[in-house]
Amino acid sequence: MLTSVSLIFLVGLAFASICNKIKLPRIIGMLFTGILLGPYVLDFLDPAILGISAELRKMALVIILIKAGLSLNIHDLKKVGRPAILLSFVPALFEISACILFAPLFLKLSVSEAAVMGAVLAAVSPAVVVPRMVNLIEQQRGTDKHIPQMILAGSSLDDVFVIVMFTSFIGMAQGSSFPLSALIGIPVSMVSGLLLGTLVGFLITMFFESKFRTQQYIRNSTKVIIILGVSFLLLSCEEWLKNIVPVSGLLSVMSMSIVLAYRSIPQVTLRLQQKFSKLWIAAEVLLFVLVGAAVDIRATFHAGLVSFAIIGIGLLFRSAGVLLSLIGTDLNQKERLFCVIAYMPKATVQAAIGSVPLSLGMPCGQIVLSIAVLSILITAPLGALAMDFLNKRLLTCDVHK
Repeated sequence: MLTSVSLIFLVGLAFASICNKIKLPRIIGMLFTGILLGPYVLDFLDPAILGISAELRKMALVIILIKAGLSLNIHDLKKVGRPAILLSFVPALFEISACILFAPLFLKLSVSEAAVMGAVLAAVSPAVVVPRMVNLIEQQRGTDKHIPQMILAGSSLDDVFVIVMFTSFIGMAQGSSFPLSALIGIPVSMVSGLLLGTLVGFLITMFFESKFRTQQYIRNSTKVIIILGVSFLLLSCEEWLKNIVPVSGLLSVMSMSIVLAYRSIPQVTLRLQQKFSKLWIAAEVLLFVLVGAAVDIRATFHAGLVSFAIIGIGLLFRSAGVLLSLIGTDLNQKERLFCVIAYMPKATVQAAIGSVPLSLGMPCGQIVLSIAVLSILITAPLGALAMDFLNKRLLTCDVHK
């Protein structure tokens, strides 16, 4: 297994660096590494590490959610208000609806399986979007109308919303029916997860600041370990409480980290962000390489033009959802176009949950994973390059103000 781990990190980082030099997202190189080293090409990875890849991917997802929560400023969210809230779920709902309408026609899937596919495809990628929005904020480009802040907040919440929907659709697809109670459970799980995470966030900040501890200072590295441990417990609560009340463990993790950022002094929040950013360097490599290793590249090519059609139709519906969310704002046409482009890239969430249906033995598992990977390979580089080259043409710079 150690040889496999060394190959994952060394080869993954090498190909990521190559992609970075040619102005492509690093995740493309990591995915390619997984495909190359995986069982369907060179077969260099130990089956033992592939056997625990689902748990490793979930750990990586927790790290990126904590990182996003710590970066999300509640004050910025208040400033952008309604559009950010709408962007957190309307585009995703439109794309899920597109899959429910067209996937059964093109791919002969059931409605519940099409909903699972839609949830996998519907999330925007924080790995691609978040660093670019942070750069725009630093450059003060588009900040007079809070465009980067709006996209940053909306895309972060979008991921949580999609993951909650995915969890609910998986349960429906594995059952024999499409019960109304399962639909009702979606908002219930979101509210309960939000409340649980908020409560835990307050308790953790109280513990970190408590005067009754014998040790008056907790190192930031220790805080990171505590936060991770509590986050894994929150995910476990989803399983423990499923017969009592539906709870979104991932949303509770996100809300906990938002409360931590809000309640902590700025210097502590910044240090925690830096710590989790360093953790994400390793977690990102594991996540994308292991996802690439799970992909049967033959099935991806076999899906053919139908896969491109599903992805394209979904993006059209998603773009309509973005434009609908921006109705009533003072954004001009160029700025609205930039928002549409910013909501195009897919990567992190697709990598984290794309292989779940396959690991659960669902009949649609391989086609869902294949289209998820194909969507990453198409939209991540296109979206990243479009944002990098067009932001100066579509957004105004506010440095002079």
